[in-house]
Amino acid sequence: MNYLGRGLGVMLLAVAFGACNEHKTKQLDEIKIYTGPVAIAENVETVYSDSARLKLIVKAPLQTEFQTGDREFNKGIEIDFFDPKGVETTHLTANYARYDKQAGIYFATGNVVVENFVEKQKLESEELKFNHIEKRIYTDKFVRITTQLDILTGTGLTAAQDFSSYKILKPEAVISR
Repeated sequence: MNYLGRGLGVMLLAVAFGACNEHKTKQLDEIKIYTGPVAIAENVETVYSDSARLKLIVKAPLQTEFQTGDREFNKGIEIDFFDPKGVETTHLTANYARYDKQAGIYFATGNVVVENFVEKQKLESEELKFNHIEKRIYTDKFVRITTQLDILTGTGLTAAQDFSSYKILKPEAVISR
């Protein structure tokens, strides 16, 4: 075979190989990555502890977990907080919640209620964020706090996770009971 024939043969192979790679690349571009749930569980109870001490318990009738570790609680959530002796001090409920694993934050919405049993206080809002890494709860929405003596209202709040201390960012009213 002469050099011209060999050259044409090599060129045809290169064109054919390039066309195959282009087709495969196009197919890979069309592949859709699955972003849906990787697990769905009912009647979930997750216990968090540190150094063998109970910190909090998360309960939910339905939990959906995603590949990122994020979770969604479409049918509501309850979180119980415990002191170092293992005594429940605070209880949080909400109609809906989601957990952002990377940020370490729970976002609770819809009829959010936090009750501190030690201080006999109750916080109500339509939205709260709970950062379990920083151990605090906060919101920029309307809040209502009922204590043994007063009802406090305002917009925005930052508080300790057990609601033992708090600050209303824009207080609006104090109503004595």
